Amino acid sequence: MDPQNSNTKTEAKRLLNHAKTLRLHTGNLVNRSRLKKKCPGSPSEELQDCIQATLSDWFSAIKPQSEDFPDTLDCSIPQETDAITPEEREELKVSVKLFLCESVLSSIRDAVEMACQTLAVSQLDSVIIAPPEPLQGDSQTLAHLQPAWEELEALVRSQRIAAIGTSDLDKDLLEQLYNWAQVKPSSNQVNLASCCVMPPDLTAFAKEFDIQLLTHNDPKELMSAATFQEAVQEGTQDLNIADWRLEWVLRYSIIVKSRGIIKAKGYLVSARKASP
Repeated sequence: MDPQNSNTKTEAKRLLNHAKTLRLHTGNLVNRSRLKKKCPGSPSEELQDCIQATLSDWFSAIKPQSEDFPDTLDCSIPQETDAITPEEREELKVSVKLFLCESVLSSIRDAVEMACQTLAVSQLDSVIIAPPEPLQGDSQTLAHLQPAWEELEALVRSQRIAAIGTSDLDKDLLEQLYNWAQVKPSSNQVNLASCCVMPPDLTAFAKEFDIQLLTHNDPKELMSAATFQEAVQEGTQDLNIADWRLEWVLRYSIIVKSRGIIKAKGYLVSARKASP
């Protein structure tokens, strides 16, 4: 075995064994040549490819550490970041969709802060939230949405986010949220896999209250626990590592306003080590 590769593996294993949280930034997918060679068939496949490729790049760039191993392991490649300069900020729109994999409210603030820091902006133009799926047999309710929405409202008040939106709400639930919320939803995403045509009652309500209806093709579960674990294993050359649980996935798009083209797109991912 190549001694350097062996040392890299040993160092990676020590880092992963010590860390309690794993943070990952894929960099700009518009530029990442390795990922552009194959077109993923779905958002889930794209995310899996991204996690594997980013961890693989991080793995190959590991340098020996001092004795201080971080509790939060930052797996991102410096040259891949999408920092926005102050000069170009006015020309760009930063849109985000946040997939919560667990009902942990602090995840929302953590994800938004990490996005602002990674992209070098003080405010995200829009954030759409996709809360965790209700337990089997339960349906989405206003009570289920309220805690996350209140967290988003606080981030609007502190000017970290300009506009907030929802995902996959029918007309009744969107109306309940609109009537209750202090900061009203500016958009609602509808999955066209579940309805080929926008429901007329939803369209009418959205038009009356100036809520933008958008479409998406994200699955209900963006990534299963098993698929995430598999992506981590492959990205780190099958190190025998602990069980990592996804906390949240944030997908961002940076759009040039005047031309409507995507300048950058990427994922931020946070996972925690499962308790033994």
